[in-house]
Amino acid sequence: MRFVLCLVVLSGTIIAQDKNTGDDRFSTYYYQKRTLFELLPNDSGEIVFVGNSITDGCEWGELFKNPLIKNRGISGDITDGVLDRLNEITESKPVKIFLMIGVNDLAKGKSVDSIMHTYRMILDKIHQESPATGIFVQSVLPVNAAYPKFKNHVNKTDSIIVLNKRISELATEYGLTYIDLYKAFTGDDGQLDPRYSNDGLHLTGSGYILWKQLIDPFIVIKR
Repeated sequence: MRFVLCLVVLSGTIIAQDKNTGDDRFSTYYYQKRTLFELLPNDSGEIVFVGNSITDGCEWGELFKNPLIKNRGISGDITDGVLDRLNEITESKPVKIFLMIGVNDLAKGKSVDSIMHTYRMILDKIHQESPATGIFVQSVLPVNAAYPKFKNHVNKTDSIIVLNKRISELATEYGLTYIDLYKAFTGDDGQLDPRYSNDGLHLTGSGYILWKQLIDPFIVIKR
């Protein structure tokens, strides 16, 4: 009887694990946000910002005073996470997508080659599912190693420079607009300017104001 009970319990555990297969690929927060995004209504003429916590941290619609600008950033996201949730983003056939992703991949130890492989898949899928969407590829921002909180991120300056070069080359290959934010956010010491961050990775309000100024010309839709 005890043996049978153990089998039942074990069987229940296996079923529970099978039922949730894949859910441990990304964070709990990722699935919280993703399931919300999937339930939100689509609007005609959307401009969508896609990325990780740096994108997630801004109120883009308010910043640009445009309710059609939608935030699809998820804190902690990586290129694989963006690829996995693209269907929700392309479903509305957005007018434009502004993409920034990659720094968390580096923090997790992924190689630039691996990141670029997935990046290419992201661009291919957008083109396939929403061919009329304009894609604006943004550089990964600099980091600042003087801040200890995100130690696996803020020591990646050399890798970020290489990654941005590869992203720029990929954008050229695909005939897309590459927006170099890196230079504008870099201080005299070659790291993220502390005027725009208080942890060496994420942006303060002044950082988002600068970001807005840099991409303003690309937001305007010509009628």
